[in-house]
Amino acid sequence: MAEAVLKQHGIDYERVDVRTDRAAYEELKKISGQTRAPTLVAADRVLADFGPEELEQFLKELNVHALHSS
Repeated sequence: MAEAVLKQHGIDYERVDVRTDRAAYEELKKISGQTRAPTLVAADRVLADFGPEELEQFLKELNVHALHSS
């Protein structure tokens, strides 16, 4: 779901599979304080273990909707 929303808004992202990359998993815990995915890092902000509503709000707060319309 998160990837679909990011694509819909024309947002480039890097997908990291923390299930197969132990270093990435440790970084996830360090950044978000938890072990759940998805976790999105944008600028100096972190959104962890989120659903569609939280993602949309996060994008609005970053003014992404003003930059990318669908």
